[in-house]
Amino acid sequence: MRQLSMIMKHRAKHRVQHGALALTLIASAVHAMAADAFADNPKADPDQRARAAVAAMTLDEKIQTVFGYFSTDFKGTAKPKEGVPFTAGFIPGVQRLGIPHQQLTDAGTGVASQPNPSPRQRTALPAGIATAASWNPALSYAGGAMIGKEARLSGHNVMLAGGVNLQREPRNGRNFEYAGEDPLLSGVIAGEQIRGIQSNHLVATVKHFAYNDQETGRFKVNVKIGDAAGRMSDLLAFQIAIERGNPGSVMCAYNLVNGAYACENDHLLNKVLKRDWGYKGYVMSDWGAVHSTIPAALSGLDQQSGWPFDQSPYFNGALKEAVENGHVPQSRLDDMVQRILRAMYANGVMEHPVQVEPEKIDFAASAQVSQQAAEEGIVLLKNRNGVLPLAGTQRTIAIIGGHADVGVLSGGGSSQVYPIGGSPVPNEGPKTFPGPIVYLPSSPMQALAKRLQAKLVYHDGKDAAAAARLAASSDLALVFATQWTAESIDQPDLSLPNGQDAVIAAVAAAGKPTVVVLETGSPVTMPWLANVDAVVQAWYPGSRGGEAIARVLTGEVDASGRLPATFPMSVDQLPRPVVDGTGLPEGSRFTTDYDIEGAAVGYKWFDKKGHKPLFAFGHGLSYTSFKYTGLAAAAKDGAIDVSFSVTNDGKRAGKAVPQVYVSKAGSGWEAPKRLGGWDKLALQAGESRATRVAIDPRTLAVFDSASGKWKIAAGEYTVILAEAADAPVATVKVRLPAREFAAGGR
Repeated sequence: MRQLSMIMKHRAKHRVQHGALALTLIASAVHAMAADAFADNPKADPDQRARAAVAAMTLDEKIQTVFGYFSTDFKGTAKPKEGVPFTAGFIPGVQRLGIPHQQLTDAGTGVASQPNPSPRQRTALPAGIATAASWNPALSYAGGAMIGKEARLSGHNVMLAGGVNLQREPRNGRNFEYAGEDPLLSGVIAGEQIRGIQSNHLVATVKHFAYNDQETGRFKVNVKIGDAAGRMSDLLAFQIAIERGNPGSVMCAYNLVNGAYACENDHLLNKVLKRDWGYKGYVMSDWGAVHSTIPAALSGLDQQSGWPFDQSPYFNGALKEAVENGHVPQSRLDDMVQRILRAMYANGVMEHPVQVEPEKIDFAASAQVSQQAAEEGIVLLKNRNGVLPLAGTQRTIAIIGGHADVGVLSGGGSSQVYPIGGSPVPNEGPKTFPGPIVYLPSSPMQALAKRLQAKLVYHDGKDAAAAARLAASSDLALVFATQWTAESIDQPDLSLPNGQDAVIAAVAAAGKPTVVVLETGSPVTMPWLANVDAVVQAWYPGSRGGEAIARVLTGEVDASGRLPATFPMSVDQLPRPVVDGTGLPEGSRFTTDYDIEGAAVGYKWFDKKGHKPLFAFGHGLSYTSFKYTGLAAAAKDGAIDVSFSVTNDGKRAGKAVPQVYVSKAGSGWEAPKRLGGWDKLALQAGESRATRVAIDPRTLAVFDSASGKWKIAAGEYTVILAEAADAPVATVKVRLPAREFAAGGR
């Protein structure tokens, strides 16, 4: 009887276990059906869809969604077989729930490729700093839409763009990827690129959050900055970009901020980004920026990227164990996954799966988008006696330096786009990352040859005396000077490298009209400036850079770019004459004190200190002239509405870039004035047009950390209409009442 009783109990136990299992399977099936129902309804709320999908996922599926691989063989770790080869990242999907793989590409100026014998060849936009120099948000959107389309046809659905780090440090090797020194201009330009990218049903990534403003010691540097100063500078640029572009992802940076790594910084990720700004997307790490499991997860990091770059796979088995043991709440893991899936649902990633279809890329159309951005981003810095545009009267023109006979320079590092046809200048620069130096096969010399009757003679510019002799025997000399900048390395100073200053000086001394074309990623000093006739800042001008340069030099299009960053006279004018960390052993920990300048970045620092720059923020000449009349300003909705008229009073079509700065006497601002808004207007000769500029209220306010609010002080404000930060043309005063608004408002 006892044996029979035991048998009966054993059978009952199994019936209960099987019943529980059946209930679990039924519940899982119900959740899966619910998730599928939402996945099939693209009009449903993305938050609701994401929550339903998370509810249907197993613990292992959640963990795999927050853990990213490098999609390239690296450090003995093979790339995932489903990943697009030689690219930035891969996160496996959940097929049973309709969640696709995440295929990530570096994308600062286009679809990048990791170096390999046959790198992926795609269209390169001009450098981010060049697009910012256009002061044209529509061009930034168009560029984003173009590279987003190429990314989609390359099999990617997550793009690691756009970059918003302010140009606090002019020697920063990654300045070319970003959008200058002003938070309003930078935020708007980057936000529009993000919008353009995501119009292709992709996820874009704003980066690097935050204060990754130098490459020297980037993994160990501790940035010291007060909350208010940060909110009115670097963080404001991110805030505006996020508002404008609504990126699916934010990438946290390598550096520490006030003692905590950016990717486990509770203040930055939880308080500022997710609470104050109400950001609903997810935070991914930079490659090699994760240093823990539990602190990172609890401090706001949602996804570990490219884990082989980190010391450990922190968000894989270790995170699973932390969740199972209660060190990371299940609700936090669910939030991490929900944010990732929400970004994918909100941008149509599920409904529009990507495939590798490069044969469908219209490279001619893409190149045209790149060329237009390059043309409007080229800045005419100096033009003595109207030497430009080239009149076509010269019989012989010397083309000197910069490999201008075959192409234009691009910036290096993870954002490197390999051009169609390959680089025409092989074997230059570092053999390993961030090299090689890549030129894009768009020759300024060849483009000029199609437009000019003159004989064009090329010299490589490596021998100053020989270059000067060629200039002396020519009617005009065009000197192409280059400065290669790249991720992971800063410039030692602001000089052109490789003795190019001496070459320019020698050519100018030959006595013939001399035009210098700069292909650089950052400001440079110009000891030869007084002795040359014209200077053109072409930046890294992208896949059709040669055509763009030629069209500006010959006047087919107006020179309409304006500087998005101040060009200093020397490093002595900077808050840090030497880049912090210079000369320290590799891996050294050190601090850089951004409280020295606080929110007074770029032109604000120059105004505050009374420094005269080489060329001011906003500077840029045109081939025509503009007159500004009727400036008026009125208080509106707690901010300022500005109106005025612009007339092209020159003899040819051109594009004006009126800039509106604001100032308040005794305001306690970080500097005398701030950029409050701008416009860009294409005008025919003699044409006039009225325009309005709405001032962003945060450019009138001071952030109060104690209350967590923006505060506009009551009183009189001066509105300055200008052609550059140092070139006012009219002012008007307006009174504002006191006003305050939330940290995430305006």
